[in-house]
Amino acid sequence: MSTRLPGRMVRLLGGLVLFGVSVALMVRADLGLASWDVLHQGLAERTGVPLGQVVNLVAVAVLLLWIPLRQRPGFGTLANAVVVGVTADAALALLPSVTPLSARIGLLVAGILLNGLATALYLGAGLGPGPRDGLMTGLAARGVPIGRVRTAIELGVLALGWTLGGTVGPGTLLFAVSIGPLAHHLIPKFTVPTPSRPVTTGATPPCPA
Repeated sequence: MSTRLPGRMVRLLGGLVLFGVSVALMVRADLGLASWDVLHQGLAERTGVPLGQVVNLVAVAVLLLWIPLRQRPGFGTLANAVVVGVTADAALALLPSVTPLSARIGLLVAGILLNGLATALYLGAGLGPGPRDGLMTGLAARGVPIGRVRTAIELGVLALGWTLGGTVGPGTLLFAVSIGPLAHHLIPKFTVPTPSRPVTTGATPPCPA
């Protein structure tokens, strides 16, 4: 496993592209989205702005919240705020809507698995967390238990997104219970070890995007 920057960049960008595709797969499944994507879809429905653009706009808004928290973005953070949304819109343009329930379940499962792999790739590159992850860790650094911060953020954006018309369903629950174990299993396998950042297996599962 290479620790050189070009190899880490490939992992980062590959992970972000796959993350955007995973979002599109879950949207096409229409069985429920991850909490942040419920918010993104609700905002897209209310504003008429394409979903991917909303993903990126929300990422920028979240990054502004990093300023009072004194969080510093990395290159991966900024790339996250651009690549995921652009890829999601491109994938949605290519993926047709599906009707049979079996096909929708297949898209949902594929989307969740791909999301776990994508998360491991872009976080494992070690070039900066996603904007939403930084918000969580920034608030936790102010003395609030990270579990409580994570729960409050996830439930808050889920409730707001559902109110705005985002899709909540069994896929939302399946994502919530599976992404943590997936991330826990995959992140150590795809983390590029450096002297200052050894591979660990006890990391808190990240927020989507």
